[in-house]
Amino acid sequence: MTRTESGAPQHPFLRAALDLAYANVERGGRPFGAVVVKGGGILATGVNEVIGTHDPTAHAELMAIRAASQKLGSPNLAGCAVFASGHPCPMCMAAMRLAGIAEITYAYSNEDGAPYGLSTAAVYADLAKPFAEQSMKITYMPVRLESRVDLYELWKSKA
Repeated sequence: MTRTESGAPQHPFLRAALDLAYANVERGGRPFGAVVVKGGGILATGVNEVIGTHDPTAHAELMAIRAASQKLGSPNLAGCAVFASGHPCPMCMAAMRLAGIAEITYAYSNEDGAPYGLSTAAVYADLAKPFAEQSMKITYMPVRLESRVDLYELWKSKA
């Protein structure tokens, strides 16, 4: 680990994520980069591609997770860590948990991003509420197709 001019520690994987974010801004993208690390080395990288792809899910962390999963040939990223330029949003955080990633390190907090419109703190706060109190209407409707085997039972029988 190296140190910055101020003497603060600087992690090489976090620096790599920041370098990706800076390069993405130079290309007209949003200021987010991420790396997936396994076994002490960078397995995959990603940058925020929301603007260029018109895909609201093309966040840096998700792009890096997708690339890492392809390299490993598995959706299971247990044993991997993610280093991100910014505080992961709830979608990215959930994806990392679902992938089995147990460690996340980021350089810019939601508080750092708030003055620039880059904080997801309000989304986190909304998601912490019971469904009935969230800003999005969420409805559970247990529809089953009578003429078909239960969907989950069918999946389990084929797994």
